[in-house]
Amino acid sequence: MSNTRIAPTYAAGGVEAIPKRRWFNVIVPIMILCIVSYMDRTNIGFAIPGGMSKELAMSASFAGLAAGIFFIGYLFLQVPGGQLAARGNAKKFLTWSMVSWGVICILTSYVTNEMQLLGLRFALGVAEGGMLPVVLTMISKWFPDEERGRATAITIMFVPIANIISGPIAGFVVQNFGWRDLFMIEGLVSFILIIPWVLMVEEDPAKAKWLSSAERDYIVGRLKEEQETLARTPAVEKATLSQIMADKAMWQLIAINFFYQTAIYAFVIWLPTVIKNLTHGDIAFVGMLSMLPYVGTMIGMYVIGRLSDTSGKRKKYVILPLMLLAVSLLLSVVFKEQPWISFICLIFAGTFLQAAASVFWTIPPALFTASVAGGARGVINALGNLGGFIGPFLLGWLTDVFGSTDYGVLTLVALLVLSSIITLTLPTSRAKA
Repeated sequence: MSNTRIAPTYAAGGVEAIPKRRWFNVIVPIMILCIVSYMDRTNIGFAIPGGMSKELAMSASFAGLAAGIFFIGYLFLQVPGGQLAARGNAKKFLTWSMVSWGVICILTSYVTNEMQLLGLRFALGVAEGGMLPVVLTMISKWFPDEERGRATAITIMFVPIANIISGPIAGFVVQNFGWRDLFMIEGLVSFILIIPWVLMVEEDPAKAKWLSSAERDYIVGRLKEEQETLARTPAVEKATLSQIMADKAMWQLIAINFFYQTAIYAFVIWLPTVIKNLTHGDIAFVGMLSMLPYVGTMIGMYVIGRLSDTSGKRKKYVILPLMLLAVSLLLSVVFKEQPWISFICLIFAGTFLQAAASVFWTIPPALFTASVAGGARGVINALGNLGGFIGPFLLGWLTDVFGSTDYGVLTLVALLVLSSIITLTLPTSRAKA
């Protein structure tokens, strides 16, 4: 596919003349769902320094294992979830996922030993495993290519929003009530949100009653046009998922995502501990400070996503934030003897933490047809997110070995540089480069 962008043809005046109700009615409920799920998986980062490690007698290595084993369970529903979403079952799949992870979070508040914690964290990973490929498939059905980068960027902002919200809340709850109540509250919130989710969400633009005819014609027409163009490309015509797995580009995308997710989840899980070690503050103070890197994340994601959409240069705007994240993490170690300078570097790291993700997820739809794109996203997300297991455990293990998080952070820097190098090798003939 060439780098020439297809101009919208469905209303006088172009895209700006099309109603934009989909930006609220689709993205907002999806973001709320994603925020709750992300808080459920990452608030263990506050529970660990907030009393869980001491009460369950966990080492740093085991704490990292407990945080990361989520991503082993996360593997199981990635591909089935993406395939079900492609067949029109996204809403039902996500509704039952919410029920499952709500129950598991409540049970986590009752754990009495390490093995119970491992089992429930694994089960939580299974329950949340299909969420991202399902959500991304829904986004791809609602937003044509010229909007998809921004729509994906806004949706993936659930990550910083969840961390901004959860930091102060988790710190306050753990400080005043204890880490067990943190998991109980998370589970109850999941159940409360099921009703508005069921009432608000529609996954098929052709069936959404709240859409105007102009907006519906634009969405359906543009997506049809994209698929007709993609189908005419010999390299991807009538490709099956098994054939896609033999594609070198598929494994490049998996590797990029793996190294990237290793860094992301090590950062997210261990940031409260790093901040606590830097400032020697209580967990409530740590929760307040932990907001700031994720405020930067929102800015970075939107700016990079918009620049990517404007230029169409997807590879460039994956590599740039990856390298800036690596540099920021490196400087946070270099200036560790000046705690507040080091913390400022962590804020900059937060700014670039998820900025590459919004662009990265626009690449698979440009490489693969709609019939396999959902499954391909699932495979990329599943295998790539094994980094979510490796990252927290690796940083915890290196902390036990060397008595500091510094060597773990430097390892993350090396992995981010490697991810950038692999991105350079992605093909340019089928995706915007």
